[in-house]
Amino acid sequence: MPADFPAWGRVYAFFRRWRDNGWIAEFHDRLRDRIREAASRDREPTAGNIDAQSVKAAASVPAATRGFDGGKKVNGRKRHIVVDTLGLLLTVVVTAASVTDREAGQTLLAWLRERHWRITRVWADGGYTGHLVDFARSVLQIARTVVKRSDDTTRFVVLPKRWLVERTFAWLMRSRRLVRDYETRTNSAEAMVLWSMSTVMSRRLARRRH
Repeated sequence: MPADFPAWGRVYAFFRRWRDNGWIAEFHDRLRDRIREAASRDREPTAGNIDAQSVKAAASVPAATRGFDGGKKVNGRKRHIVVDTLGLLLTVVVTAASVTDREAGQTLLAWLRERHWRITRVWADGGYTGHLVDFARSVLQIARTVVKRSDDTTRFVVLPKRWLVERTFAWLMRSRRLVRDYETRTNSAEAMVLWSMSTVMSRRLARRRH
């Protein structure tokens, strides 16, 4: 812990209380509302971008909530997120890295619909296919649009809409705590993602004031 912080146990007690009572999420969401209003947007978004990021897990992560992502060759956890058209986080789910995008996408989109009732369209990559398409359309009334990379592409290409969520992952990876997953519990890992985005947004608001 930094020298100007209290003992580790006291700091963790505050973190745990904020996490369990939903205060971290509430603080984050209020900051997001301010950012959207400052950008002349409605507080409630109508579209989003979904994607996942696999990260290595530390020894403190239990075997029950970690796995191996064969595509990315990563042993750890996976962060599934939905962002708005400004790249601001709408919801996050942390799973074992072995959980496919398709499997986690159903839970993620259900949470999204519960918290953001105006969402009608979500952009995704080719990993979000199969039964997820029907579930999103018929149960959640969310249209899922796939943005695919061309098969003959041999170099980096910025994909329409998809770059927004990729940029959000880049913002998150600036937080040293998120470069690797250290959390014993997945809800603690989700809370750390919210804290990181809260830092990004609070700095943006501070720059606007100056």
